[in-house]
Amino acid sequence: MGDVHFHDLRHTGNALAATGGASTRELMHRMGHSSVRAALIYQHLVNGRDQEIADHVDDQIQRAKRPRGGPSGT
Repeated sequence: MGDVHFHDLRHTGNALAATGGASTRELMHRMGHSSVRAALIYQHLVNGRDQEIADHVDDQIQRAKRPRGGPSGT
């Protein structure tokens, strides 16, 4: 695999786990660390989800505001 090292594979695996929703505790377990410091390096990858989370919250509010039992509009 050329210039690929074990650490590169480990980093990629942890990055994919973080973006897949792994919690800090789960990342710590996967990496074999007892400190959150290393896990937080990967957690920063999911910080960009703020807009996605806000959109989900907004969708839930809009659903709750819809009249029940009326025509669906479709």
